[in-house]
Amino acid sequence: MGSGALFIAVFLACAVEAVEATTIVLAAGTAREWRSTMTGVGAALVALAVITAALGPAVSSLPLPALRLFVGALLLIFGLQWIRKAILRASGHKALHDEDAIYAKQVSAAQQAPRQGTGLVTDMYAFTLSFKGVLLEGLEVVFIVLTFGGNAHQVPLAALAAAAAVVLIALVGVAVRAPLARVPENTLKFVVGIMLTAFGTFWGAEGAGVHWPGSDAALLVLAPAILVFALLLVGVLRRLPGGARSEQAAAAAAVEVS
Repeated sequence: MGSGALFIAVFLACAVEAVEATTIVLAAGTAREWRSTMTGVGAALVALAVITAALGPAVSSLPLPALRLFVGALLLIFGLQWIRKAILRASGHKALHDEDAIYAKQVSAAQQAPRQGTGLVTDMYAFTLSFKGVLLEGLEVVFIVLTFGGNAHQVPLAALAAAAAVVLIALVGVAVRAPLARVPENTLKFVVGIMLTAFGTFWGAEGAGVHWPGSDAALLVLAPAILVFALLLVGVLRRLPGGARSEQAAAAAAVEVS
């Protein structure tokens, strides 16, 4: 896997997670108070650093065939889940991911919660909300960095790509102080789901002893094949009952996939 392809794959996957984490942090800070919110973010980052330090050497110490089989299986699990949701959203069987709606829901819940503080944290709700959001989304970022970077023996490059994605999304979020609704997250999830599934299939098969024709170049055939199959499923599901919630929903889904 080339360095450029590794960087792009990790960057896009981590950007999706960063959008969701940023939405939660913005909601907590806007509806409650920023000091406790940022304290929660800091605590989550410390926890993620400890987890990464503990898991990194363990992943890197695995024999290459076992590592590829393990990484391939995990990427397939995540990739197929993302593709499934993307196909359902694109075909109208599941509502599109709406950061505006998620942000409004988080703000409403935060405004209604009672204000309680303890010790250095003056607002435990803001602290807990931001801590949980950053930790859960951050764990997926750690997983992406360790699996992609560990398999390619380029963990520093994968970490750089993840950091670039997180910092970029965070800066945009801080600048606009609003949910990142204009980021085409549904399209990103569709693309990233295809990439995770393709890499998972490729590395899992290699770990099981398969030799792909053309080596890494096989990914240039595997990924488009998975994409075509996914789009065919979208077309089939749109024709099933419940596939088109309305003409407007179907049009929006078509734009998201294209």
